[in-house]
Amino acid sequence: MEDSDTSAILPEDPESSDQQFGSKNNCCLPNGSTCSKTPPYSCPFSISVEPVLFLNMFSLALQMPLYTQYLWDRFSEHVGYNGTKSGGCGNSSEPHDPLQKEVETLTAHWNLYISLGGFCVGLITVTLLGSWSDRAGRRVVLIVPSLGLAIQATVYLIVMYMKLPVGWFLFGRLCSGLSGDFNAILAACFAYVSDRSDRVSRTFRVAILEACLGLAGMFASIIGGKWRHAQGYINPFWLVLATNLAAALYAYLFVPESLTPDPESKLFSTQHHRAVIRLYATDREGGRRLKLWLYTLCFFVVVSVHFGSRDLYVLYELSSPLCWGSELIGYGSAAQHLTYLTSLVGLRTMQRCLEDSWVAIIGLVSNISSLVVISIANTTALMFTGYGLCFLFMASTAVLRSKLSKLVDPSELGALFASVACVEGLCSLVSSGVFNSLYPATLHFMKGFPFLFGAILLLIPAVIIATLGCQERGMNSRETTEENCVES
Repeated sequence: MEDSDTSAILPEDPESSDQQFGSKNNCCLPNGSTCSKTPPYSCPFSISVEPVLFLNMFSLALQMPLYTQYLWDRFSEHVGYNGTKSGGCGNSSEPHDPLQKEVETLTAHWNLYISLGGFCVGLITVTLLGSWSDRAGRRVVLIVPSLGLAIQATVYLIVMYMKLPVGWFLFGRLCSGLSGDFNAILAACFAYVSDRSDRVSRTFRVAILEACLGLAGMFASIIGGKWRHAQGYINPFWLVLATNLAAALYAYLFVPESLTPDPESKLFSTQHHRAVIRLYATDREGGRRLKLWLYTLCFFVVVSVHFGSRDLYVLYELSSPLCWGSELIGYGSAAQHLTYLTSLVGLRTMQRCLEDSWVAIIGLVSNISSLVVISIANTTALMFTGYGLCFLFMASTAVLRSKLSKLVDPSELGALFASVACVEGLCSLVSSGVFNSLYPATLHFMKGFPFLFGAILLLIPAVIIATLGCQERGMNSRETTEENCVES
């Protein structure tokens, strides 16, 4: 109901949309349409891009902590730091080891170099591939970045086998960035489900993809630490390489095209980047440009708070007064990722009686209450209570992605989700800098202040979504009244 004002752009009937904007042809659609790029095999189940996203997210979540620990070990070996610690949890009386500080600094700096290198290259490539997929099709943008991530894993393995300088990690990251990186896969997957879904079911389909991200992260966090402790770094990275190749193979063999590709579409053209700029620069009927900017702002704030608080959880749990060990930290990580599933179930339930705007607000309330409790948590029970209160946090991001997709033409979905993926990458960089700087600066008066700060920030998207939701409801009421008057 709340999005009926976009009906001038997006037709309500999926079949009419197919005829106007290109056939949504795949082996699983009930209309039986065919595609000019049919995969070699039909869909084995009623799923499409979910396995591609799951496998690539699993590989990403598995390798990120591993290469950070590998950098730590390499720099420790380089400076002669043996890694022993004389103090226990919360023991601040021991002098800080200058070698440990040097290792921490080198590891943090190289993590920053690698992240920035991938983001800067990917910013150009993702927008290019995302907009190009609106004409060339989604499958190629699922396959090529998966192969790019496989090349990155191969470079990392070579570095580990041959003990090459750690600067080669940056080279591997740049190779992945040139192919679109994980952000291109995100953009293609969300654009794909938007192609295949109608306006009613889109929010839930988007939420399923978000749940895939959480489940993949949960399995990777459980497997990665234990495997690295048992067998070192190299064997887990072989699994990273295998999952990236499996994702590319699955996309090639089983994922049907969601739109009709244009054989004359050119990849290297400035029109693709111009299409992304036009999304936010062109005025649209019914104030859609302003809504696009406001919902993007909401998405930026919500994801930044999520990334920033996630970066601090382990540090917060390791130190006094919680003093968690590796086992409790593992349980805490599993509890965080379990909220992706509870959010999916909660979203599906709430959609039966509430509009999407209010579902998003409830999700934000869940996130705010969780962060407030965690900010004052001084016991294990209170910390897990905070995790429990976050059981609906994902509902807000799923609704925001869905609302953004309904504000643009179907032929612009690739460009839209490419820009959203870039915003998500920017969120990771900004939140890491802000929250990691805020944490040590506020330890002297409130250890959990960064979490409280995140809760306050979430009030901004809550107010914006509530305001836009009320406006949309008012517009729907006026349209209904006018229709009744005409009929009478």
